[in-house]
Amino acid sequence: MKKLLVTGSSGLIGSEVCVHFSKLGWEIHGVDNNQRAVFFGESGDTRWNQNRLQTSLPHFHHHELDIRNREGVIALVAQVAPDAIVHTAAQPSHDRAAAIPFDDFDTNAVGTFNLLEATRRYSTHIPFVHMSTNKVYGDAPNEIAMKELETRWDYADATYEHGIPENFRIDQCKHSLFGASKVSADISVQEYGRYFNMPTCVLRGGCLTGPSHSGVELHGFLSYLVKCNLEEREYTVFGYKGKQVRDNIHSYDVARFIEEFIKAPRIAEVYNLGGGKDNTCSILEAFDIISNISGKPMKYKYDETHRIGDHICYYSDLRKMKAHYPNWDITKSLQTTFEEIYAAWLHRDSKA
Repeated sequence: MKKLLVTGSSGLIGSEVCVHFSKLGWEIHGVDNNQRAVFFGESGDTRWNQNRLQTSLPHFHHHELDIRNREGVIALVAQVAPDAIVHTAAQPSHDRAAAIPFDDFDTNAVGTFNLLEATRRYSTHIPFVHMSTNKVYGDAPNEIAMKELETRWDYADATYEHGIPENFRIDQCKHSLFGASKVSADISVQEYGRYFNMPTCVLRGGCLTGPSHSGVELHGFLSYLVKCNLEEREYTVFGYKGKQVRDNIHSYDVARFIEEFIKAPRIAEVYNLGGGKDNTCSILEAFDIISNISGKPMKYKYDETHRIGDHICYYSDLRKMKAHYPNWDITKSLQTTFEEIYAAWLHRDSKA
């Protein structure tokens, strides 16, 4: 039986990867220490997801380990002897990073480096998949000529008709401290691939979402927005008239791409992983979608101050991914994703 090591296994992407590969017959080793609750408080707690994995997945093993623990990480990789590693653990909020800069950098940059070196010492032949972020591009996408439509912003430059490609620049712009720590991790994953000829993969995620997300205001835009609507709580829109655009990808489609990469890995590859243009929505459009599902109007207030380093419009160009892995495509529509998130929050609230 093949073994998969997943960091951040109780989070959105990590748990989806665990479930997906378990169904494929893999033995799963999940690494998580509920650091999200430390970063975001009780609302960010992921123990419920850990318990779900432990009770529902055969051959699942939980490892309570902080990826900042270098010796612990090196020992665990050697002990588990995995056939592949999927690294999803992170401090995920660019807003939160400024308040906890050491925790942010040590988790995102140093933690990733610990895992890379542990992997190299164990084997240079196993696939290493790293969840990066579109924040590595900083606010450079805001320099693209934009057009303002009734409910959203969009690119006015035809060069970006399909979205942001992987060769878009990552320097000489404002990232937030979170973006900077993730750039360090991103480049390190590429460098280990190129320098040591290791099959590494950087996935620069757009808005990754799904029913297993513990969305909070500082991270998890779509999940948190749906939760606010369900609980009739006021949502704060920060700047850009609420017309800022994101592409949303369901965690299942993320796990499916990771499956394809692990089956046919490449050296030091980079992919922009999002929902693409067809799965985009602005905040105003998201309000309409969830209101139509729930039957509840969205309560919100507007703050003219946009978040530092925030994108006015961002969606991923998926053409490279589809060219390299033609068996992969988006399977979960935006509407389906909203419906699943809404149903999941209803279920969780009913059990609270």
